[in-house]
Amino acid sequence: MRLLPRSRLALMPDDAVPSPPGARRTAVPTIQLPVDLPSAHGVEIVDTPEVRVHHPSDLLNAVLCTLAIALMMLLAVYAHGTTTGVTADVRNVATVLRSILIVPIAVLEGLVTLILPATVLIELSARRLWRQVLEALTAGFVGLLVGALLTWGIVTFGSAELVRGMSVFLNGRWTVTVPGYMSAIAGLVTAAGSRARRRTVAWSWNVLWVALGVVLITGQVSLTGAAVAILAGRLAGLGVRYVSGVQSERAYGAALVAGIRRAGFEPVRLTRVRDGEPGVDDRHAVDLAPSAGLGALATTRLGGNRVYEMTASGDRLLEVVVMDGDRQVIGVLSRLWRSLRMRGIDGRTVVSLRQAAERAALLAYAARAAGVRTPQLLAVAEADASMLFVQEHPEGAVPLSELAAEQISDTVLQAVWDQVRLAHAAGIAHRALTSDTVLVRDPAAAEPEVWITGWDSGDVASSDLARRMDLTQMVAMLAVRVGARRALASATAILPNSDIAAIGPLLQTIALPRRTRDEVRAQKRVLAELRAALVEQLPEASIEPERLVRLGARAVLTVLLTSVALVVVLTSVNVTQISQALAHSDWRWSVVAFALGVLTLVGAALTLVAFSPVKLPLWRTILVQTAATFIALAAPAGVGPAALNMRMLTRRGVTASLAVATVALVQVSQFVVTIALLVVLSIASGTNEAAKFAPTTTTLVAVAIVVVLVASAFLVPRVRRWVAARTVPTLQQTWPRLIEIVGQPGRLALGFTGNVAMTMGYVLALESALAAFGQNLSLVQVAVIYLGGNAAGAIVPMPGGLGSIDGALIALLGGVGGINLGVATSVAVLFRVLTFWLRVPLGWASMRILQRSGEL
Repeated sequence: MRLLPRSRLALMPDDAVPSPPGARRTAVPTIQLPVDLPSAHGVEIVDTPEVRVHHPSDLLNAVLCTLAIALMMLLAVYAHGTTTGVTADVRNVATVLRSILIVPIAVLEGLVTLILPATVLIELSARRLWRQVLEALTAGFVGLLVGALLTWGIVTFGSAELVRGMSVFLNGRWTVTVPGYMSAIAGLVTAAGSRARRRTVAWSWNVLWVALGVVLITGQVSLTGAAVAILAGRLAGLGVRYVSGVQSERAYGAALVAGIRRAGFEPVRLTRVRDGEPGVDDRHAVDLAPSAGLGALATTRLGGNRVYEMTASGDRLLEVVVMDGDRQVIGVLSRLWRSLRMRGIDGRTVVSLRQAAERAALLAYAARAAGVRTPQLLAVAEADASMLFVQEHPEGAVPLSELAAEQISDTVLQAVWDQVRLAHAAGIAHRALTSDTVLVRDPAAAEPEVWITGWDSGDVASSDLARRMDLTQMVAMLAVRVGARRALASATAILPNSDIAAIGPLLQTIALPRRTRDEVRAQKRVLAELRAALVEQLPEASIEPERLVRLGARAVLTVLLTSVALVVVLTSVNVTQISQALAHSDWRWSVVAFALGVLTLVGAALTLVAFSPVKLPLWRTILVQTAATFIALAAPAGVGPAALNMRMLTRRGVTASLAVATVALVQVSQFVVTIALLVVLSIASGTNEAAKFAPTTTTLVAVAIVVVLVASAFLVPRVRRWVAARTVPTLQQTWPRLIEIVGQPGRLALGFTGNVAMTMGYVLALESALAAFGQNLSLVQVAVIYLGGNAAGAIVPMPGGLGSIDGALIALLGGVGGINLGVATSVAVLFRVLTFWLRVPLGWASMRILQRSGEL
């Protein structure tokens, strides 16, 4: 193999590659690539074979091994009885086994440890695979290290249940056993290769399983310890394989030529086509055939497959698309995620390379039979770990992505929709229509030819939703190029009104392929213009977005919050302590405290309704405040309600800056009203309790120093500009809102009433919790204690104020109220249960209601 001559390494000028009429001129680079000159196979190949590849399957299996190790540890803790029972049943045959075995167990372990690695390494050395020998040794060492680290971690940091579950009784004591030699051997044979390609690897795995069974039966290791050892070795071997890469099993060179000949074609020259930009990475571009560089480049961008331009005998120009087996994991995972995430997308059972190839061939034949103009699939063959598709080449065809808007005539648009209509009439859906899948030949001609390629992701006998998504993808892609009105008008000229109306609810970015989605985001008004044009043309059509996402951000957030809530409840709630507090309290006062806690939600809703720039229904607003009690389990105190309030406002058309200003105004009003209530209560009660918490001289001096430092910083012009850039826009939104509220006494009074109800609801709920235990404090004292606990929750950013609010309430009840520590703890626990924990299920139910109604 040698390099191309220097004369062929220059970037070709624009006019060196003739383009079909109407195509935008793009420079097609040629660069230095290895050429396999005609030798044994007699074919000239321009390609850069990838000698080593990083298999995504290795990374996926490594992740699964990690999860399996965690699962084994959970079983050791929570299914200890089951694993112990299974181990005991297996060990019942230990006596029989010892009578059968001729050599001691220790000798057998030593033989396994020495012989298995030696045989594998000898085979690799005989094949002169020195790098793989080094990788296997590295994987064995890493496996031994991982096993040792797991053992140390379990002993050092593991709970008593975990240590007991991973231990066996040896030499008169319980010992944690994760056999390091098994981890080392498992890592070595994993890195050495697959069972199918290495006979010694296959025998090594068989012997390793036998040895594992022997040590398990004879009580040398626990069941979970043996499983963790093998998984740790697998994890090490897979990690080394992925980082270092493995020998490529893709079809290159002679194997590629042999596969093409088995398909019935005699190649003369094969030129690899890569999607490269001049000057970006010269290793990824090639000398494209002058007749069809742009069409071939579009093909490479569709599915990540390799594409070759083949000159066959008789100077026949064809395309060879190569589907590599090591890339199928990514495709399977992406299809699985899309089917899980989106409604109406059927899941697929395609897991092997052959199944994927058969499906692609089926779609290509079905589309061609339906009359769709698509490259004819001529033959399919297998070569090494690749599948080859030989298909005709649409000579002179240019992808839509290479045509300017003025070059896409109405005749071209009509031809595009004709091809889509033919496919849908046969029940075929494409599911990935982009500007690269649509090719045009002679766009300036009276009857241009339109080709649709890339049917790999399609469906036969497709659903109505899949075909509607095709129409949506096509009209959105055309709107990016020719404008929304022209694109919709071209669709209306071909499709019935029912199909046009069905597009409206699907005009969402989630329904578009990635390439079109990126183009739409670059032109942010495209979808809005399409909706407006649709309503203008069909006033009765609905453009209300249809729910397409089954597993979206909201669903993930709900599952995450529910999981966090369960973890928090299971790890933080002391059921015994709560039971004792409830048992010694007066249940009537507990009911009063719970009712007052619910009243605070109404007060918060009234405040938001009063200050909102748009009209909010009170019941929906109460549900939002209730849902915030569920969010509080995963967010610091006060953050959850603010986030949900902003979400509610923005969903009702309020701009983000105005929503922030409204929420800030709500929080400021709550602070002002709370301080005013504290002063009023102190004056009305005739006490000076509030004065006890006035700032000390030291505090005032510290505040003065901070003020001086801030004022000094504002003397720097850059600081002033930075602060102004971030505060002036918000102030410009907040100040008019404040003036507007002050000018409406009714709304101001409603907001004041809501704040008073919320603050006094909590204060009186704490007073009721005190009364439940026969305690009596002045209202000012109770208010100070509550405000101190709430401030602690705001300062310490713990979800729901867990620990910080409880500890502060207990300390303040003892310090300010002079209550016994045991009674203070019971009062704080009862107050938190009634005003926090019991509202969490209500918050979860409210969250579900709001999500289903689309409020959040």
